[in-house]
Amino acid sequence: MEIGNYTVHVVDDEESIRKSMAFLLATAGFTVRLHESATAFLAATASGLRNACLVTDLRMPDMSGVDLLRKLQERDTRLPAIVVTGHGDVPMAVEAMKAGAIDFIEKPFDDDVLIEAIKRAAATLVSGAKTDEDEATVRARHGLLTERERQVLSGVVAGLANKSIAYDLDISPRTVEVHRASVMSKMQAKSLPELVRMVLGAKLDRA
Repeated sequence: MEIGNYTVHVVDDEESIRKSMAFLLATAGFTVRLHESATAFLAATASGLRNACLVTDLRMPDMSGVDLLRKLQERDTRLPAIVVTGHGDVPMAVEAMKAGAIDFIEKPFDDDVLIEAIKRAAATLVSGAKTDEDEATVRARHGLLTERERQVLSGVVAGLANKSIAYDLDISPRTVEVHRASVMSKMQAKSLPELVRMVLGAKLDRA
C-alpha cells in the first residue's frame, strides 16, 4: 500500500515525542494523527478504523500499550500495531506482540527503523500480505539450533538479560553471548524484534 493511502496513529503521553514523530512521519509522506493517551485514541476511533496503523508507546499513565492492544482485540479491531519500548520493557513488548502487535522498537532508534516498521505494518493491510518468513521456514531454522541454543533463545525472547540467562543455565555471560550470536545467525534474524516476531509467528514459544 502506498504511503499516504493510510493513516498512522501515534499514541504517546509526551507532547515532545508526539511532535517529533509527527514531523518525521509527515516529512516522509505519511498521513499522521496524534493522540495524547490510549483513552483519547480509543475515543477518537470509536466509530472504527480503515486503512490505518498504530504506533504506541508501551508505558503510559492512563493505559499501557499492552492494555490498549487488548482493548482493540475486544473491539475486534484489526489494526497493525507497533510498540515503542525502553530496553528494560522487552518482556512487556513480547506480551504486546502476543496481544496483537506486529513489531516493537527499542529506544533509542534511528528514524529509518521506525519508517520501515510502519511500512511493514501497512503491508499487512493488503489482503493476504505476509511480512515475515513463513512458519515452515522458521521452524526449519529452529531445527538447526542446539539444545543449549534453544534454551538461550527462550531466555532472550522472554526478555531476560544475558546475566540472568547465564545464571539460570549455570554458564558464563560470555558463553550466553556466543550462543545468542549463533542463534541470530542460524535464525537469520537481523534484530531482537525480528527474532521475537519469528518465534511468536511460528508459535515456537509454545513448542
